[in-house]
Amino acid sequence: MYTLRIGKKKIGDSFPVFVVAEIGINHNGDVNIAKKLIDVAVIAGCDAVKFQKRNPEEAVPEEYKNVKRETPWGVITYLEYRKRIEFWEKEYDEIDRYCQEKGIMWFASAWDISSIEFLKKYKLPLYKIPSALITNREYLEKMKKLNKPLMVSTGMADIQLVKKVVKFLGEERIILMHTVSVYPAKPEIINLRVINTYQRLFKCPVGYSGHEVGLQITLAAVALGAKAVERHITLDRSMWGTDQSASVEPVGLIRLVRDIRIIETALGEGEKKKYPEELEVEKRLRKVSNL
Repeated sequence: MYTLRIGKKKIGDSFPVFVVAEIGINHNGDVNIAKKLIDVAVIAGCDAVKFQKRNPEEAVPEEYKNVKRETPWGVITYLEYRKRIEFWEKEYDEIDRYCQEKGIMWFASAWDISSIEFLKKYKLPLYKIPSALITNREYLEKMKKLNKPLMVSTGMADIQLVKKVVKFLGEERIILMHTVSVYPAKPEIINLRVINTYQRLFKCPVGYSGHEVGLQITLAAVALGAKAVERHITLDRSMWGTDQSASVEPVGLIRLVRDIRIIETALGEGEKKKYPEELEVEKRLRKVSNL
């Protein structure tokens, strides 16, 4: 397996699981909410927080721009809604400053080509390619030219498409994330064994980006060998927003990171051996040893 360096962290076979708290758009356009979510990620012990960056004029399909939508700001068009919740230079300057102050990495998924250019200013340690854009050749070429590690989500894809994307981007530069693009996703369609399929087929680190309710499935992904995990986070799942219901609240995030660290410790290195702690028990229980 290739090893990737992300800031001061490494992702690969012998390194701790890289835990990403996806803030995404759960800030609802309020930088103060974003900062509270950063605080939650820091307290929980996450390795990084992630945002989503869009240029709404470019990212929103023409047929959706004038569709009406109920929002906290009243009934407005989908394009206006996207503009209302989008962060620009002022907000990202503050996010960049605040993450440095708190000692946590941040990065983002760029949802259009102009957003790739926008994010260059911040010298991010990695970029995320969302599932919606893995078939966009021009976009993928721009991402390749960044010469940065790329986290690649593979929702809405079959294995043939995934193979094409991996070949195009190069195994040595990506973290391949199994995901199902349903919010929230039901257990019966999550198919965690895809993680093992990716591990057999590719040399890149494999991870899991979860959109389910609860923590069990993400923890199972770690037990299956995921080297990175990503979950949406929220202050309150009842908040307004499309991703809130599939997100993890603060107490849940703290539990998730705690349990990930316990599981990766318990997995060990795979060599069956006798531990010094077993010797006293062996003296007491093993009466015959003549095999």
